[in-house]
Amino acid sequence: MNKTIIGGAVLVLFLVGLFWLGGRGQAGSPAPAAENQSSTVLSANETKYDFGAISMARGPVSRRFTVKNNSAETVTVESLTTSCMCTNAYFESGSERRGPFGMIGHGTTVPKLNEIMPPDGTATIEVVFDPAAHGPAGVGQIERQVFLTDSAGGNLIFDIKAVETA
Repeated sequence: MNKTIIGGAVLVLFLVGLFWLGGRGQAGSPAPAAENQSSTVLSANETKYDFGAISMARGPVSRRFTVKNNSAETVTVESLTTSCMCTNAYFESGSERRGPFGMIGHGTTVPKLNEIMPPDGTATIEVVFDPAAHGPAGVGQIERQVFLTDSAGGNLIFDIKAVETA
C-alpha cells in the first residue's frame, strides 16, 4: 500500500513538473499588450488588419506592414515571432527576405532575427495566415499577433483578424 501511495505521489509531482516546464517555454513569448508598442523606437503606420471573411479552401492570405526606426541610433531587431503556428512572418529589408518566423514552442525553434536597422531605416513585415491550418475546427472568428522585438526589449505588435469559413 505504501508503494502505491509513493508511486502516485511521484506521478503527480512528475505531471506538475511537466505543466510547469510547459508554461516556462511560453514565457519567452511576448504577451499581447493593450498598446501595440511597448518602449520601442520602431513604429508602423498600420499595426492592425482585418481580412474579413476568408475561405479555408482558398489558401493562405497575407498582409504587409512597413516598419521604421524612428531613432537617431542603430537598432537591432532581435526577434520576430507569432502567436500561433497557423501564422508565419517574414522580414524584408532591401532585397533580402528572411523567414518564415513562427510561434515559439510546440517542439519548434524560432531562430533569432538579429537584423540591424539604421536610423530612419525601414523594413517590411509580411504576415501570412493559413486558414486551413486548424482544419474544420478552426472555422469562425480568429485573432492572431506578430511580435517584433528590439534589443532593448521593446515590442511592436501586429494584430490580424478574420472570420474563417469552410
